[in-house]
Amino acid sequence: MDGSGFRFGCLALIGGLLLTGVAQAQTGRSDDKPKAEAPAPSRWGETRKRALDIGAQPVRDVGVMRREAPAILEQALADPYSLKGLKTCTQLAAEVRRLNEALGADFIVGNEVKESRVGKLAEAGGKTVINSIIPFRGLVREISGAAPAERHLDAALDAGLARRGFLRGVHYKQGCKTKF
Repeated sequence: MDGSGFRFGCLALIGGLLLTGVAQAQTGRSDDKPKAEAPAPSRWGETRKRALDIGAQPVRDVGVMRREAPAILEQALADPYSLKGLKTCTQLAAEVRRLNEALGADFIVGNEVKESRVGKLAEAGGKTVINSIIPFRGLVREISGAAPAERHLDAALDAGLARRGFLRGVHYKQGCKTKF
């Protein structure tokens, strides 16, 4: 094995260990301690999703895999303030629910954000190791088209957030009582 292959193997091993640390830190589970109760499925699912997302970053960097914006976010990007086809309270609420599915839950006043410092440190370490696998990463991302694709996805997300806020305002202004 040449020097670069050895370094890649070491980095992959360290990345795997860090990702395992993310999973354990986020779920509070360690294999050498007996667990009193099973972690909540949604919390483990979120940790697993983050770990897989971190591990897949090099594949996205070289343009092999891309995250596509959902159709509703592409529509929002085209015209975030359109009310075409949204005349009734029910239609407005349905559109906000579709946006919620694509964007996740909306901001709730007074909601407390809970996060694990250990988990965030492990996640940052995992990202650092995984992202160091590709030399000249920024240039590779531009050439492969990964950076422009990510900028497009970010713009679609921003447009979706703007559209959801706009539609919630219209819903409120019309005096609608339907739930999102």
